[in-house]
Amino acid sequence: MKKDCIQTTICQERKKDPIEMFHSGHLVKVCAPMVRYSKLAFRTLVRKYSCDLCYTPMIVAADFVRSIKARDSEFTTNQGDCPLIVQFAANDARLLSDAARIVCPYANGIDINCGCPQRWAMAEGYGACLINKPELVQDMVKQVRNQVENPRFSVSIKIRIHDDLTRTVDLCRKAEATGVSWVTVHGRTAEERHQPVHYEAIKIIKENMSIPVIANGDIRSLKEAQNVCHITGTDGVMVARGLLANPAMFAGYEETPLKCIWDWVDIALELGTPYMCFHQHLMYMMEKITSRQEKRVFNALSSTSAVLDYLTDHYGI
Repeated sequence: MKKDCIQTTICQERKKDPIEMFHSGHLVKVCAPMVRYSKLAFRTLVRKYSCDLCYTPMIVAADFVRSIKARDSEFTTNQGDCPLIVQFAANDARLLSDAARIVCPYANGIDINCGCPQRWAMAEGYGACLINKPELVQDMVKQVRNQVENPRFSVSIKIRIHDDLTRTVDLCRKAEATGVSWVTVHGRTAEERHQPVHYEAIKIIKENMSIPVIANGDIRSLKEAQNVCHITGTDGVMVARGLLANPAMFAGYEETPLKCIWDWVDIALELGTPYMCFHQHLMYMMEKITSRQEKRVFNALSSTSAVLDYLTDHYGI
């Protein structure tokens, strides 16, 4: 956890906290937690293009609590990085509450990952297996609420759905009763990958909740985000791959504008983003605006200077 972090009390004086956003009556546009990708530099970029709320990549709470090295490598923030939610993978209420206490001065809230379908996560008792353990989820929420003194600090969950939707509604109601601030619903089961998103299921969950609900899954443009909100009645939308491909999508751009690419270069260089991450983001952003031959050349570049030369030669950046 880098020392350029600042306390959210300063952040909250400049921006509404997430709870207030959800009650504003406007669609809340959210950058999803993405391993390797939703780090400080990318969060800084999407905030320039109408993203309201950002999540960190998923962090394993046990490692975060036990290792200073893990804290320094996994969580970096700065004064402009708000509002911010830190997402944790956890299966132990005490470790999660300890992690929440560590990040509390530097973030607006934490999120419990109850939706990751990857085998390693589920084998460790993290992610989507937690949708089948509502009592454990309740215990983790209670422990964080008891340990973090700031009443404005949010505790949310991100889930997938069950084949039997009544179980999902039951999980969400129990979480709400325990003090969860909002629920993000990825509209697929843990077994589904590329199947169509069950937006009707998200709508049913929303109809059974009093707290805010965020819809997640296969949203690739602002128009789609607005349409999903209309279908589901949710308070916000969360986007992952759509933002990787077009970090300016929440501002209404159909494809990544050159100004956004330029902004990424400036931000990434200023924050010292490692080359592989810097280059990978550009590969995603330029997917729609480059030919197959141009992709072959650009994707093979191996240094920051080569990338800058390429962008200057081809786009005048």
